[in-house]
Amino acid sequence: MGRLFGTDGVRGIANTELSCERALEIGRAAATVLADGCRRRPVFVIGCDTRASSEMLDCALTAGLCSVGADVIRLGVIPTPAVAYLVVKYKADAGIMISASHNPAEFNGIKIFSGNGYKLPDMLEEQIEAIVLDKHPMPEPITGGALGRVTYTPDAVKDYIKHVKSNVHHSLEGLEIAIDCANGSASATAERLFTELGAKVHMLNDKPDGVNINKNCGSTHLEGLAEYVVANKLDCGIAFDGDADRCLCIDEKGEQVDGDMIMAICALDLKKRGKLNGNTVVGTIMTNFGFGKFCEENGIRFIATKVGDRYVLEEMLLEDYSFGGEQSGHIIFRDFTTTGDGQMTATQLLCHMRCEKKPLSELASVMKRYPQVMINLKISAAGKIAFYTDRDVNDKIEEAKTTLGSTGRIVVRPSGTEPLIRVMVEGMDEDEITRIAEDVANTISERLGNR
Repeated sequence: MGRLFGTDGVRGIANTELSCERALEIGRAAATVLADGCRRRPVFVIGCDTRASSEMLDCALTAGLCSVGADVIRLGVIPTPAVAYLVVKYKADAGIMISASHNPAEFNGIKIFSGNGYKLPDMLEEQIEAIVLDKHPMPEPITGGALGRVTYTPDAVKDYIKHVKSNVHHSLEGLEIAIDCANGSASATAERLFTELGAKVHMLNDKPDGVNINKNCGSTHLEGLAEYVVANKLDCGIAFDGDADRCLCIDEKGEQVDGDMIMAICALDLKKRGKLNGNTVVGTIMTNFGFGKFCEENGIRFIATKVGDRYVLEEMLLEDYSFGGEQSGHIIFRDFTTTGDGQMTATQLLCHMRCEKKPLSELASVMKRYPQVMINLKISAAGKIAFYTDRDVNDKIEEAKTTLGSTGRIVVRPSGTEPLIRVMVEGMDEDEITRIAEDVANTISERLGNR
């Protein structure tokens, strides 16, 4: 892992790091690997977000797939979880989403799902990497009628919306909400979905132009949504990222309700209804301290994995757990989805609000969030590798752990999707954890910043 695929697919700056040539090669390799043993012409579904580069990469991937005999069903602009659902509904052999999620518009990415709707296991990603990077074994060229064909379905958005609605057990009538689509994939689905469920919606950042995706909006920039919710006296605000596989919320007071708080609210509801398999929630090492305390107080078991929704899901599948997610808003309701789904999460949360007839701020109060400081440092690929062996950096991190003791924690990790090292510190004293985070970040910058 790691030569092409990160924790969430292949990602890079479109047309340079992630070129058309590379996308075509990935298409050929994916068709070769995923069609192995298939007795008929393999079928792939492809969806994309709203970036200017998405159609370009869609065409390149499609050409690569067709050149080795795979048929392609193009879904158009659609959320990532819609691809995961539709690959199963349309009985395809694999699905591909072209998106760089919450990254800026110049980035793009390729996420591949197997025919059962789950992200590819490491073994298959490594086989695709071997074909693309090592040129062995390269697919044989084909000609004539053996070449793949391309079709477009106009029903993708309708079918996905129908799927999300089918898992909501109460009307949202009476709720007035703001929805920030991040000028991304949710722009194609959110207004129709939430309106049909009965909510009165105020749409924000739902006019994509190819370059405004995630730009000062969506789940990574909640300030504007918070101001809008308070100014218009709404029940809450919902913010999606560029491909709508995550969501965060703003309560009626303008306060953020992050993924950990959403999980706490929904975990209690699932437990009450007997839907929390193993009485367990799966999170990550970045999950807030307060969530662990919440679980202890409510008789719920908490398991932490590495960062990345793929690792959360792996743990869920291993022990048949039904619920898990990340602080960033990737929430997995495994009874309904095979991956994080921002709109599924939002509808489940709003449905619970409507049933309980309580404001979001009151529901979120079941969990006390510990102060947390996060610093993101831009570091080159060489610097990210050196992080693991640099003695001064590791000594500084150990010093921070000793200072925090049992009242806090520090997590320092290279990002799997961006050229960053993330420093996260939690504790009771916000001034202290800020000082510790800055001290560690300064050491990392001095030691690794120029590599």
